Amino acid sequence: MRGSTDGEVGPGGAATGRGGPAAGRAAPRPQGAYTAAVVDGPLAFTAGMTPRVDGTLVARGRVGAELDLPAAREAAGLAARNAVAALVAALGDPGRLRRFLRMTVYVACTDDFHDLSAVADGASQGLVAAYGDLVTGDGAGPPDPDPRAPGVPLPVRSAIGVRTLPQNAPVEVELTAAVRAEP
Repeated sequence: MRGSTDGEVGPGGAATGRGGPAAGRAAPRPQGAYTAAVVDGPLAFTAGMTPRVDGTLVARGRVGAELDLPAAREAAGLAARNAVAALVAALGDPGRLRRFLRMTVYVACTDDFHDLSAVADGASQGLVAAYGDLVTGDGAGPPDPDPRAPGVPLPVRSAIGVRTLPQNAPVEVELTAAVRAEP
């Protein structure tokens, strides 16, 4: 991938268990006047997260022009891991994160690029990498690397093609999660 991400979750940051790479990491820094994540009662919501590392966008451009499908999937996975890091930081305790409910993946793409779901699959894989036991629901070990595997309760998901995203990011991911009450 060309470019750089907003978070403190590195591009290869896969892990297993509730202490995944998002646990103990700083929340991605907002790129404007907003909060990275908000917790309200049993729900938590993230702002749109782009593929950033240490605040720097690691990929730029439109899918189907400047980025190909593999690079876009990788960028989507990183953006999803950044969203998880924002959720964990807002919760304060990674054990409070109960389940991912909804994920929206925005894809900046050319008019003739139609494989939006394949890009969004990269974001689903990012959730598995960041918090495998929460996605698989069993905590018994590493998740199946295929997020479409039977029994994997991934969130509902939308993949939406758009003309452009902030700072020419190729993807942006928003998450909604169910959370446990504070102890």
